[in-house]
Amino acid sequence: MKLSRKILALAAAPLLALGMAACGSAAGDEGAPVKIGVVGASDPYWATYTEAAKAEGIDVEIVDFGEYTLPNPALTEGELDLNQFQHIVYLARYNVSAGEDLTPVGSTAIYPLGLYSTQYDSVEEIPDGATVAIPNDESNLSRGLLVLQSAGLVTLEGGGSAFSTLDEIDEAKSKVKVTTLEASLTPTSLPDVAAAIINNDFVEDAGLKFEDAIAQDDPSDPAAIPYVNIFAARAGEENNETYLKLVEIYQNTQSVQDGVQEASGNTAEFLKVPAEDLRTSLAKVQKDIEARG
Repeated sequence: MKLSRKILALAAAPLLALGMAACGSAAGDEGAPVKIGVVGASDPYWATYTEAAKAEGIDVEIVDFGEYTLPNPALTEGELDLNQFQHIVYLARYNVSAGEDLTPVGSTAIYPLGLYSTQYDSVEEIPDGATVAIPNDESNLSRGLLVLQSAGLVTLEGGGSAFSTLDEIDEAKSKVKVTTLEASLTPTSLPDVAAAIINNDFVEDAGLKFEDAIAQDDPSDPAAIPYVNIFAARAGEENNETYLKLVEIYQNTQSVQDGVQEASGNTAEFLKVPAEDLRTSLAKVQKDIEARG
């Protein structure tokens, strides 16, 4: 998930963002800007995007959040009009756990999830019994475990899935121990662990480069589609013409795409998945989550 970036602002940014979203005109009021919640508003491409939208007659306000757990509740409560920070699996887990029905209105890009280390130059160098940190939110936890498995560091019972948990690690067949941390904290754990799964939003803030990853998943794999990042809205607003235009501006403005690519260290793979296909995928993932209890 692409799935703000500034770790030192984590404590203040969520409160500031929510305060900003709660003030001024209510979402949808005539003349009010479209409020889009993101994680990583400091990325320059958001200013480029805002300018591109204004050129099309749409005022956009980017509302920054310091962690992934905040933009969906803010959207649910009407403090935002859209958010753009998550993939389908993350949204599905939110909808099921919160009993909500937020819905995709368009796709952006898919990003590989990488494993980083400041102690070892390759996966092979990581010693038996070492500890590796992964994000603790359910969707990235599962995806992180799959990255570790593909790297030969853990073995998951049943082969693993988008819903794998720590309980599915076959410790007898695994090379490392796994610990979980809030996603923004995995970079700061690097001095204390052999390696860590770090979401793209926090890689550069940790003083790392995307090419430093010693392992990552394959975003071109069809099975990775549930991890495509999306614009999300409240149910019933998926056909809002302004929102659809904003998706189109993101997808078709070269300067925006160039900015996204630069911010991602050239790891982004842009996808124009039909919105109906996104919603079908969301429904399937939600059904799978509910079936697992």
